[in-house]
Amino acid sequence: MCCSMQPSAARPAGDAMLKVPFEKYELPNGLEVILHEDHSVPLVAVNIWYHVGSKDEQPGKTGFAHLFEHMMFQGSKHAPDFFRPIQEAGGALNGSTSCDRTNYWETVPSNFLELALWLESDRMGFLLDALGQEKFSNQRDVVKNERRQSYENRPYGLAPKVLAEALFPPTHPYSWLTIGTEEDLDRASLEDVEEFFRTYYTPSNASLAVAGDFNPRQARSLIEKYFADIPPGHSAERMKSWLPQLETEKRITKDDRVQLPRLYLVWPSPPQFEAGEPAMEILAAILGDGKSSRLFRSLVYEKQIAQEVIVVQWSQEIAGQFQVVATAKPGHSTEELEAVIDEEVAKLRRAPPSQEEITRARNKLETFFVEQLQRIGGFGGRADALNRYNVFLGDPGWMEKDLERYLGVDASAVQQAANRYLEEGRVNLSVVPLEANEKRRPVEPRS
Repeated sequence: MCCSMQPSAARPAGDAMLKVPFEKYELPNGLEVILHEDHSVPLVAVNIWYHVGSKDEQPGKTGFAHLFEHMMFQGSKHAPDFFRPIQEAGGALNGSTSCDRTNYWETVPSNFLELALWLESDRMGFLLDALGQEKFSNQRDVVKNERRQSYENRPYGLAPKVLAEALFPPTHPYSWLTIGTEEDLDRASLEDVEEFFRTYYTPSNASLAVAGDFNPRQARSLIEKYFADIPPGHSAERMKSWLPQLETEKRITKDDRVQLPRLYLVWPSPPQFEAGEPAMEILAAILGDGKSSRLFRSLVYEKQIAQEVIVVQWSQEIAGQFQVVATAKPGHSTEELEAVIDEEVAKLRRAPPSQEEITRARNKLETFFVEQLQRIGGFGGRADALNRYNVFLGDPGWMEKDLERYLGVDASAVQQAANRYLEEGRVNLSVVPLEANEKRRPVEPRS
């Protein structure tokens, strides 16, 4: 168990467990390629990141990046089916979209490396040849239905939308959901999304990682064969950090068809890889990671007024947010939860956490870093991690330096972060049962 480990700060820098050897090169069309060999099992992972997400959309034209996550699995000019070839080879594949990036991956037996590379190259270079109005309309309907299932028809489902709109100004690209709005999707034309694809799904805006059991010379040859002739595309503009400023607290109450009240407290916080982010991660762990955390102990165990509590430092490319989410037990209110949470935050602002809390939090984070690198493929595996650091920092090997940022956080840094970021300016959202709120409303007199 991680808690039985020696304090992380005593470990030498550059722990061997986080050394992932690689070679990186670039094709003339701008595609960056990362190769990482591991012959322990006969599998190979192909992972590609496009530096595009919902952040790169425009107000009135949202949801395009997520829509293309779907469109990229609908077949391209020479590969009408992406799922069957990989699955028949005994492999797995998937993809995802965030505010800042889109990724696709395949993990296959080693002898099917060429198949995975061919499929990825064909949808990069020839997707639009197979994209017609019928496919576009079909996937747009799929996305609209996904939005209804994930947001409108899910308990507490619209909370992320309310929080995003309250935390960020309307022109900030994090003020809308990655899935976009139904109105924008309805207005989108085939020409709109084709132009979006031409701008962002190009070799010069992509990073390709191959990890696992392969011959580097053969891999280079295959990558040259399938990707080198794809036109580079235009250079996409990059946004600078844009952290919102909230002078006062925004208090919002929203009715929903839920059984229990839930409280969301959200503060603007540092973007990924910027100063202050590691201390806020440690702070989140101290407040809400596990049964020994301060808020779990206080809200759930001692006072028994909450069902659960989650605390997370959500770091994104140009801004971050620190979230505390607590669900009340039956018979208790969000006001009760808020009072206890504010008390615990105030304690951390007044006095630094104990060394035991710091050590426990750092050990958990170190364990997370190591565990995600046990896999070569999939979400968070080595190929995915190499691409993440390459896309956002230009250095696939930065993962070794990344852990050191967290191991260097001490108690005073956590207290300073709490005082800097957990100020009065925040979003306070209470989601309350619809029936309970209706009972509080005065009855209109009959005429």
